[in-house]
Amino acid sequence: MIQTRVLLIDDQQLIRAGVRRILGECDAIEVVGEAPTGEEGLVLAKKLEPDVVLMDIHMPGMGGLEATRRLRMLDHPPAVIALSVSGQEPYPSHLLAAGAEGYLSKDCASDEVVEAVLAVRAGRRYISRDVAKDYALTHAVGAPTGGPTPSLSSRETEILTLTCQGRNAKDIGNLLQISPGTVRTYRHRIYEKLGVRTPVELLREAWNHGLIPDESGAESPPVR
Repeated sequence: MIQTRVLLIDDQQLIRAGVRRILGECDAIEVVGEAPTGEEGLVLAKKLEPDVVLMDIHMPGMGGLEATRRLRMLDHPPAVIALSVSGQEPYPSHLLAAGAEGYLSKDCASDEVVEAVLAVRAGRRYISRDVAKDYALTHAVGAPTGGPTPSLSSRETEILTLTCQGRNAKDIGNLLQISPGTVRTYRHRIYEKLGVRTPVELLREAWNHGLIPDESGAESPPVR
């Protein structure tokens, strides 16, 4: 079995020990090193060339944001998962923009730590369930305070908004932690409820309900 090699970077030894224990229960994962600071983590990452770095974003000295940028510049850049006590914006956006492939709050379930490591190793983005909904709603372009129409559920509203941003079913599924097939089922219901048949009609309906600003000049989103 080919194992996913993980480096832990966190200034709290207790957190590192807890994460190591959780990851150690998965035969497909090996923790190859630990570091208490971003600076030491960079040195170890260059030496050990881990597949995944799981890193706190609030540390003395070099914080997780700058460390993420530098890790992504290495000759063999690892996938980075940010770990934070806060799942609120703007932290997830800043870390993901800096190159992180995952974001976990320290309140997430232990099984999500393993899921996140395996997901980013496979090339997918992973945002913990307690962060994903807030992240999706915050990044809904022009998202209204209520649903776009009384007939849509909150989940349908999320999927409509993300679809109008041009995200495909796989991306939406990864973000909301549901399968692409479930995303397509929700989209089919959205089309029926809004009485639209094409991506262009869907986009126009979103405009009508304030999800997409008229001045954006957007063309029909790629709905797949």
